[in-house]
Amino acid sequence: MSALTFKRGIHPNESKHLTEHKAINTILPTGDLVYPMVQHIGAPCKPIVAKGDYVFAGQKIGEAQGFISSPIHSSVSGIVKNVTEVLHPNGFKCEAVIVENDEKYAVLDSIVQRTNVESLSKEEIIEIVKEAGIVGMGGAGFPTYVKLSPPADKKIDHIILNGAECEPFITSDHRIMLEETDKIILGLQLILKIFPEAKGYIGIEDNKPDAIKVLQDATKDIDNIEVSVVKSKYPQGAEKQLIYSITKREVPSGGLPADVGCIVQNIDTVVAIWRAVYEGMPLVRRVVTVSGGAIKDPQNFQVKLGVSYRELIEAAGGFTEEPAKVISGGPMMGFAMYSIDAPVIKGTSSILCLTKNEVSVEEEKNCIRCGKCATYCPMNLQPIELNKYSLVGETENFEKYRGMDCIECGACSYVCPSKRHLLQSIRTGKKAVLANRKKS
Repeated sequence: MSALTFKRGIHPNESKHLTEHKAINTILPTGDLVYPMVQHIGAPCKPIVAKGDYVFAGQKIGEAQGFISSPIHSSVSGIVKNVTEVLHPNGFKCEAVIVENDEKYAVLDSIVQRTNVESLSKEEIIEIVKEAGIVGMGGAGFPTYVKLSPPADKKIDHIILNGAECEPFITSDHRIMLEETDKIILGLQLILKIFPEAKGYIGIEDNKPDAIKVLQDATKDIDNIEVSVVKSKYPQGAEKQLIYSITKREVPSGGLPADVGCIVQNIDTVVAIWRAVYEGMPLVRRVVTVSGGAIKDPQNFQVKLGVSYRELIEAAGGFTEEPAKVISGGPMMGFAMYSIDAPVIKGTSSILCLTKNEVSVEEEKNCIRCGKCATYCPMNLQPIELNKYSLVGETENFEKYRGMDCIECGACSYVCPSKRHLLQSIRTGKKAVLANRKKS
């Protein structure tokens, strides 16, 4: 049977060979841990500790503010060194808690393994996920408990695990699927307990045959879970594209997956759910790919949140040459870093250190009206028109041409022969629309 797929899309060089066959290496931090109070979509957290306080691993240090928000916990034990403003990995200033690691990793007394998991109600599971501070770990950072609490009129019949991992270089989810298979399945079964009328689907790109086999073998006797093999194509891992590939349902413009009966969760997110419910441990760790041609020994690391990018780069052997660009996330949807002295947060999937040969530095030229950006856009948009309206500040026309439906995959910029900065301008246009909405 041919692999499932979506309309349009592109095929960038995968570059996954650098790390896909390397087991996850767990490393412990050596320096201070920095916890920005913005690690999710929605309202920033409010620090609930002060300078000089002693904190334990797993202790809440940032309280969620509002419905769309998610608490933050310390990943180590130690003394709170400061509560101050820092530069967020995305480049803006925000409040953060800085903890001096005592290297004892003493865990909060109240964190213990649960023995009553089978008796937990769906409301109790959602509350555990909420208090554990779990968010989408594929990069979006949307609070998971909100996803698990759709409006009552939305009938959910598909729980989709996103194992596509379509971005070049990144292999952290691939390794998790191979090494933590049982936790993925148990985590998915917890979600299915919340939605008993749904079926679970694990979407995996066909360039990961080992992960497909492992999960097919593990689920062969589970009636309400199946593995869906999807075509290796970018952006197969985008939420709307994965939904279409597996269900052939299209999320309406301005709509959400729940509108078509679906909930999509990232692989590492589901492992975090397992850890929170079974072990009582909130989200304090994640797996990060450190790769690129400028890295001596590319690897996948399991790390404590708050650790510095610099520490991970050093653990991967450091630079073989000065990188032309350091990217947080994938090369298509990630963002260039201003410094490697930035902390790993919940949405940090990878750190890519790219050489000059791996980075496009061609000068932007005039559009030649070739139409490639529209031909390959997975959302069927007209990126060059959105680019034009964004540059001249015409937010009304930007919205008319469905600019807010852009998933920011970067396929348009990738295929553009004139190297137009399409994605960047569309992001700017979306921000302008949101700013106008706030004013009105």
